[in-house]
Amino acid sequence: MSSNNNNLGTMSLLFILLLPFLGSLLAAFLPSNARNTEAWLAGAVSLAATAIVASLYPQVTAEGVLRMTFPWVPSLGLSISLRMDGFAWLFSLLITSMGTLVVVYARYYMSPTDPVPRFFSFFLAFMGAMLGIVLSGQLIQMAMFWELTSLTSFMLIAYWHHRSDARRGARMALIVTGAGGIALFGGVLLLGHIAGGYDLDTVLAASGTIQAHPWYPAALTLIALGALTKSAQFPFHFWLPHAMSAPTPVSAYLHSATMVKAGVFLLARLWPVLSGTDYWFWIIGGAGLCSLVIAGYLAIFQQDMKGVLAYSTISHLGLITLLLGMNSPLALVAAVFHMVNHATFKASLFMAAGIVDHETGTRNLQRLSGLYRAMPITATLAMVAAAAMAGVPLLNGFLSKEMFFAETILLNRPGWQYMILPVAATVAGMFSVAYSLRFIHQVFFGPPATDLPHAPHEPIRWMLLPSGLLVSACVLVGIFPSLTVGPFLQTATVAILGSNVPAYSLSVWHGLNLPLYMSLTAMAGGVTLYRIFLWRTSETVPLLEHIDGKRSFDWLLSTLTSGASLIMQRLSSSRLQIQLLVLVCVTLGASLLPVLTREETFWGTHPATPASPAFILLWLVGSVCALAVAWQAKFHRLAALILSGGAGLATSLTFVWFSAPDLALTQLTVEVVTAVLLLLGLRWLPRRDERYAQGQGQAATNRIRRLRDILLATACGLGLAAITYAVLTRPPVEGISPFFTEQALPLGGGLNVVNVILVDFRSFDTLGEITVLGIVALTVFALLRRFRPAPESVPLPNQQRVQDAADGLEEKHVTNPASILPAGYMMLPAVLVRLLLPLATLVSLFFLLRGHNAPGGGFVGGLILATSIILQYLVGGTVWVESHLRIHPQYWIAIGLLSAAAAGAGAWLAGTPFLTSHAWHGELPLLGELHLSSVLLFDIGVYMLVVGTTMLMLVAIAHQSLRSHHRKAREGRT
Repeated sequence: MSSNNNNLGTMSLLFILLLPFLGSLLAAFLPSNARNTEAWLAGAVSLAATAIVASLYPQVTAEGVLRMTFPWVPSLGLSISLRMDGFAWLFSLLITSMGTLVVVYARYYMSPTDPVPRFFSFFLAFMGAMLGIVLSGQLIQMAMFWELTSLTSFMLIAYWHHRSDARRGARMALIVTGAGGIALFGGVLLLGHIAGGYDLDTVLAASGTIQAHPWYPAALTLIALGALTKSAQFPFHFWLPHAMSAPTPVSAYLHSATMVKAGVFLLARLWPVLSGTDYWFWIIGGAGLCSLVIAGYLAIFQQDMKGVLAYSTISHLGLITLLLGMNSPLALVAAVFHMVNHATFKASLFMAAGIVDHETGTRNLQRLSGLYRAMPITATLAMVAAAAMAGVPLLNGFLSKEMFFAETILLNRPGWQYMILPVAATVAGMFSVAYSLRFIHQVFFGPPATDLPHAPHEPIRWMLLPSGLLVSACVLVGIFPSLTVGPFLQTATVAILGSNVPAYSLSVWHGLNLPLYMSLTAMAGGVTLYRIFLWRTSETVPLLEHIDGKRSFDWLLSTLTSGASLIMQRLSSSRLQIQLLVLVCVTLGASLLPVLTREETFWGTHPATPASPAFILLWLVGSVCALAVAWQAKFHRLAALILSGGAGLATSLTFVWFSAPDLALTQLTVEVVTAVLLLLGLRWLPRRDERYAQGQGQAATNRIRRLRDILLATACGLGLAAITYAVLTRPPVEGISPFFTEQALPLGGGLNVVNVILVDFRSFDTLGEITVLGIVALTVFALLRRFRPAPESVPLPNQQRVQDAADGLEEKHVTNPASILPAGYMMLPAVLVRLLLPLATLVSLFFLLRGHNAPGGGFVGGLILATSIILQYLVGGTVWVESHLRIHPQYWIAIGLLSAAAAGAGAWLAGTPFLTSHAWHGELPLLGELHLSSVLLFDIGVYMLVVGTTMLMLVAIAHQSLRSHHRKAREGRT
């Protein structure tokens, strides 16, 4: 951790980032009927984050940049870095304050029947992801938060997932912005490679180096793809209108103030590095110009209130993008100014659209009319916000649009380029006035509507408060720009441009000049356009009716899907045996490649240990078991499973023979667990069809196939044996083994080298492996859950006996209907097995706690506990276990992952890289000397996850077995 982290201001950066994520976790566990509690929680988190951000303004203006850095991968120059300058401060305030207002609005917008905890949980997670983008001081870290915004916005857009339009809109947004995020990641990798580091300060200081590099065009293109897709710029603009299926609070937050601003934020952040070239002008400026004009034109003809706002959002973002693409510092100032202005008036308009929809039951402009009489306050607020969007004087939108007009006139470009931008800006201004006027006039004026689903009326005052505050900001900034937003804008532009900030004025009146005439022309032309299209009721768009981005997207997606399906048909098979054959062949080829290309001697020179008759006998038994498995699989699968256990036991004894007790314990417990799970799954395997196997010509084919499999298995076995022999015959001083054996105690603090490697030296690998293990368990559970019987179809034991007596079910059919084993398999009394559980729990904890210095560890301990619980299922039955133990495997998995991750993240507090181990020694009364290490917390995470994953798969299998058991019992009755 850097030395300046002791400063309270820099520590506040961590609180700002973590608060929304902590609030998201808390909201997810709240009951579904606690709407007030969830709103209070989300509001308190947002308001607290806003207060912390606001309190940092004096320090930001005084110091320029606040930083907080945690080592991540120091050898690669990577760190977790938080960085707040004036520009990041302005956006952080925008994200948190706008989030607070939207939470208040959402409290009264959302229905009590909606799953409100899920909404606020996703909402706060998205807020945290946006703050991560804004506060990231490292490019790769920023790219990670960038993708997190795509994921959380997908969940918010698809919040009403029972609606097909919500699912389609969310999928479209995720695909477009996710693909752009992948391009962005490639771009930042190139940018960091060119600049010599991924730290934002390093990149910003390498402007000349980056633009002179031959990879500059590629890096710019990839970064532009990420920014333009996120900000819904042409030609990727089509996803935003379809995202309007989200609840209106989502639109007011994501699609006006935060998510769509991420792209232009990134362009402004990297403006000092990437701008100033023709590449930048044509890519960024061209996309902005097309979005400004095309989206503004399309907005005029939308029939949905949110559709109008969606296309107007694309148009205004196009204005910002065009300003950033002009390569002018003054245009950058105007772009930053309009980012803030657009967020205020557009969020207020989305809220107004939501209020109209909430109180009338529709957003269709053709059905709405004359609402001013019934909703005067809502209408007034909407009119002021729409006027700000249209650029009416004395409102904030007028000021930034005036600066935009001025920049188009002053643009230093040759020939037609000098003329096209002022004309396009004026035309876009006309479109803006036209759709703003239509939005207000058709909804709030004219004769009262007569066919509305609900009688219109004003909402509760608290629902109007957020919109009222935003409209007040539009007016105050429009009248007193220098006193309200002036200092913040200056701080933000200084953070981007440094000492190169140009002189500019935020005065309301600049005299009679060309930008003012352009504004007047735009307003007059907009009114004329609206009069022309006033009576148009068709949903088609003149001139552009055949251009549909959604249709192109669907065609591309369908083509890719069809192409992938065709490739899968050509290169894959639905038969598992063929897939395994290909997999084994590829693995064999990959393992032989380094052997065949190796120039030096493959075999080691270390002398071999003399063969022991006992060891040879052990492996003869293991080999016979392995060969017998292949033979018995054809006739008796249970016998094959038992024989495979014999081969596994031989392997465990081999580890013992070679003084590897950890591996022996792990192998033995894995064998027990997998044998039981496979035993439960045998009943689902299809019966062997002997008629098919003995068909005409099939016997010869089967012989060829078996010969092929035998040859392949022999080749793989001999290859693995050769590689093992080569490794074991190397001299002990070669390789990395000596390092681990010598440094396990000094660096890892443990005597058990295997455990130290797993939980310390290579703990990041272990964290990834247990994560994959949890994902596999959840996948198995999801696949088998469809077969899980409903709770009422699993009667308690007493109820089952009553039902069996009533149905005349004889005892011979079901010895123990609650058990998942067939009758006759009960070898132990149930009471003894139940008494075994606490003893096995103590044994598992013993192996867990001793694992760092003796054979054991979290994996072995977890498997021991899981095995004891499996025995409860086998003997006591599913119903008894789940009615007495309350296992909840999903919680074990979640807590295990969090525990392992917390052990790694705790190292940051000590200023060391992720997953660095730390130990504490102390004396406690009665207990004496106590040694605690962070690896114990990590091992506890492994322990809990192993128990959880094993039990989750068992639960899925046990429930299916119970269902099959009851079905067979009913069939036996008849």
